Amino acid sequence: MIGIVLIFASSIIAGLLGALVGLGGGVLIVPLLTLAFGFPIEYAIGASIISVIATSSGAAAAYVHDRMTNMRVGMFLEIATTVGAVCGAFIAGLINPTLLYIVFGIVLLISAAPLIFKLGEELPQGVKNDHWANLLSLNSSYPDQHLGEVSYEVTRTPYGFGMMYVAGLISGLLGIGSGSFKVLAMDTLMRLPMKVSTTTSNFMIGVTAAASAGIYFSRGDIRPVIAAPVALGILVGALVGAKVLARLQNKTVRMIFLPILVIIALEMVLRGFGVAL
Repeated sequence: MIGIVLIFASSIIAGLLGALVGLGGGVLIVPLLTLAFGFPIEYAIGASIISVIATSSGAAAAYVHDRMTNMRVGMFLEIATTVGAVCGAFIAGLINPTLLYIVFGIVLLISAAPLIFKLGEELPQGVKNDHWANLLSLNSSYPDQHLGEVSYEVTRTPYGFGMMYVAGLISGLLGIGSGSFKVLAMDTLMRLPMKVSTTTSNFMIGVTAAASAGIYFSRGDIRPVIAAPVALGILVGALVGAKVLARLQNKTVRMIFLPILVIIALEMVLRGFGVAL
């Protein structure tokens, strides 16, 4: 019983961070359950899938209500992510994942470099809709407690779409969440405000996780005694995170996202070298 309470409390923190940076609570849940509580990795991953759905369900509903999520962007990019995930699942058995972990971890570290130079940026400047953004009406606005109603436009849509395919491919190949690539694509390529990038990522990761949850359940990797306190804790944390995000500045969200991104990248590299975290 004490263990369940501790898992619940830890999951609240994971859900809070997952809701803030758009990565889902699974980023912290897997190492937490395996290292701190000693559960087998397959049960931790199964609980992680449930936690991602809980994060998305809890935070995404609040973000959509607050008009911070760009649903047009999310649904459009989800096409690429889904196709990539299917392709990744098909070729997962043909490629040694060890090298892939190292390669993608290094790519993430390199991708984090531009964020360092944009840490003080509150809103993207000089962004104009490209042809696809105009065609699909991807530009929108959101309410900000500090800046009022913020209007924004979307650029380099095809490049963002291509990176979403890569994000789905990585997810299918390695069985990891691809929220970090989603946020990077929207923030650095498509030049969406950071809040919009993280909230739209939260919306998207739930769709991806829900599609794969049935497979994990059929394999017996989702244990209710583990997944239940994780899901409840994540849901509470996600709802709190949604309230906190509305009060934060975009540059503050980026400062939270950057170190978490570096940790994920290092974890992937170390896993590629056989050091499990």
